[in-house]
Amino acid sequence: MVARKRSGLSVPVIVVALLLVIGAFSGEPSASSARDQAAAPATEQVQAAPASPESPDPQTPAASTPSEAPAASETPASPGTPDAPAQQVQAFDYAQVPPYPGSPYVEIDGNVPALSAEDAVGAPAESYAPLDALGRCGAAFAIVSLDTMPTEERGSIGMIRPSGWHTVRYDDLVDGRYLYNRCHLLGFQLTAENANERNLITGTRYMNVEGMLPFENQVASYVERTGNRVLMRSTPVFVGDELVARGVHLEALSIDDGGAGVSFNVFCYNVQPGIEIDYATGDSRAQQQAQPASPEAPAPQVTYILNTNSRKFHYPDCHSVDQMAEHNKREVTDTRDNLIAQGYEPCGNCNP
Repeated sequence: MVARKRSGLSVPVIVVALLLVIGAFSGEPSASSARDQAAAPATEQVQAAPASPESPDPQTPAASTPSEAPAASETPASPGTPDAPAQQVQAFDYAQVPPYPGSPYVEIDGNVPALSAEDAVGAPAESYAPLDALGRCGAAFAIVSLDTMPTEERGSIGMIRPSGWHTVRYDDLVDGRYLYNRCHLLGFQLTAENANERNLITGTRYMNVEGMLPFENQVASYVERTGNRVLMRSTPVFVGDELVARGVHLEALSIDDGGAGVSFNVFCYNVQPGIEIDYATGDSRAQQQAQPASPEAPAPQVTYILNTNSRKFHYPDCHSVDQMAEHNKREVTDTRDNLIAQGYEPCGNCNP
């Protein structure tokens, strides 16, 4: 009897034990485990939050945000600051330039330059943009003063071959015969820059002499007369990957008198009347319908100053004449061609 009782009492105990074991392996959460799991997502969310921008995860680069990634159309800083000197401006809009009107230049923006005296603050006396991947010049910038002007005559620049350069002559169409000059973006008479490849472009004789030179002379004359400074920027304007510029955008402002002495904003056309130019390559040809030159008018005789030592001739008002030794100076009245035939070369400053 005792044995049966002990056996009968052990059955419920065994059943309860089995139920507990089964419950432990069934995956049913207890109340405490359910509370723990409910709190877990909040804890994981905090751990998954990215590090602050000031301390990104060194193992995993932080994703760029719109404020961090530079926009393709990002507006450059305004000119005149240390990070954006006056020569760094938005690209010139060539679309605003009218077709060549028969004049060597056209005024831009009412002839008012996009320059101010503030642009000179902290700026270097001269700055020339590096050549691009095609070997083309960029903007040239200078604060022209008596200190930047040359103290000796210009040397040779024949070793420089600007982008698109060709040595080609049209004796009946071009004054000086050669179509292209090595054009200084900032004239030698202003900055004394000689064979600086960042300051020389392939330009027509017409643009060099009829377009740019009068404005360079205006600046040089003003600086020499007053001793004041002139802020000047010269930007070659290329279209696409063309090697020859369509022209040069010239701006200048006399900064010591608020522009009263010098102020202009012009585009000089890189053209040569009577000649077609392929700006992509620099190739050229005479226009089929080119107008013939006026019938054999005698060349005018002009008064020049010869430097018998350097074998160069100048206009009488050229500043190089003042630097010439008196015993090397000789005044003549003759034609340009006759002087060249005698072995004299035109001055690189005044281009007689």
